[in-house]
Formats: sequence, C-alpha cells, structure tokens
Amino acid sequence: MKTKICSALLALLSIPFFAQSGWVGINTANPQANLDVNGTIKIRETPVAPALPGYEILAVNKNTGGDFQVAQVSPQLIADFVISQVNSGVSTTVYAAKKSAGISLLSLGLFPTGFRAVNFTAAERTVGPTSLFTETDHTYTVPSSGTYAVGFTFRYGTGLQAALLSNSPGIGILRTRAGAATLIDSRTFSGANLILLSLTISETSINNLYTLQAGDKLTFGLTGSSLLDAGLLGSSVGSFYVYKVSN
Repeated sequence: MKTKICSALLALLSIPFFAQSGWVGINTANPQANLDVNGTIKIRETPVAPALPGYEILAVNKNTGGDFQVAQVSPQLIADFVISQVNSGVSTTVYAAKKSAGISLLSLGLFPTGFRAVNFTAAERTVGPTSLFTETDHTYTVPSSGTYAVGFTFRYGTGLQAALLSNSPGIGILRTRAGAATLIDSRTFSGANLILLSLTISETSINNLYTLQAGDKLTFGLTGSSLLDAGLLGSSVGSFYVYKVSN
C-alpha cells in the first residue's frame, strides 16, 4: 500500500503545476484562467442529461491567439442560430413575378427550336430581391447551388380555345448554364375533340424540384409557339416563382 501511495505522489509531483493570483496552470507558467491546461484532456465518463431544459452545452471557441476556450452555451441559442441560418439561406433565393399585360414572346439564338421567352420585367416582381432577376435577358439567376422549387403558370388568351391548337404549344422552363440552354421541363396545353367541336384548354402550370448550380439562369416561356395568335397574348397571364429548399 505504501508503495502505491508513493508512486501516486511521485506521479503528481512529476506534473508541472504553476499558480498565479489564484489561477492554476498545468504545463504553463502563465495561467490565463482559474484552471489553464496546456495539453490534451481526457474524460472517462460523463453523466447523461435526462433532458435539455436546465442543462447547458459546453462549446469550444478557438481564439485568435491560437488557444481554445470552453464556454457554456444554451441549447436554445444553438437552435435559434440554426433556424436563422436556414431562413436566411432560403429568403435570399425567393423570387416571384406576375405578368398580366403587355405580354410578348422573345426569341434568342440559344433557345431550342420552338421556345420563346415571356418578357417578364423587374417591375412585375411580387416578392424577392431585385438582384436575382435580369431584365436584359428576362431571366432569374440562381444565387447558390442546391435544390430549388420552381413553378410556372401561363394562361393563353382566356384559357379556352374553340379549336385544337396546332404544333402542340405549351409552357417550358429553360436553364442556361455556361452558355448552353436546356429545356428542363415542359407541359403542353391539353385539349379534347368533341366531334362537333375541338377545344383546347390553354392554361397549364409546372411545379417541380430541380437541382441547380450557382450562376444558372432560368427562363420562362412557351414551347411550340411559332403558330400562336399574337393577338391573344394581350389577354394572357403568366407568373412564376423560385426558391431554394435544400443544399
């Protein structure tokens, strides 16, 4: 027993302890706290908290000086921070616009055959930062990579035509990435042949999730539109929305 006690005392004496103004340092001659450990710490066991309320979380903050400081953090503070970050990330991507007058269809060389863009303008924004939309080419610019919810609705004329429209027109969402334009989704107007009358329901919408990259541009327009009556565009209505749902 005496041998074990002596061994323990020798082990303790071998650890360099320093005391200064009531502060104790281990492996440091200049302690900066009540207990300043210059080295690693090993904890064999810790009790399990039965619930978060009433408990604090110990967090390590790396100071600019290179050392680490442990402080208590409320679980609610961490939860509030995470929620604020999520909300902040989503809100900066939200954009929506609606156009109910002055609709015209634009055609650019990079568009696929039959696709023509609706001339949405910045003034028709209903929500979202103006920086997300470029009126020069009437596109929404993706601010950060991730999964986005995108919706596009268009009503051609009154929404009902007393004839099946030729060329199977509809709506489409175009993604431009690194100068290459790709139609990522489309939907044609539906119709019915009633023998004596052929009807086209010229209103449809797209609502889906898409994986996008920062810098991608989204254009909203019509497909198979080369034979549409430009006169009916005056009574047409179009709208779209975009927002990020996940990284």
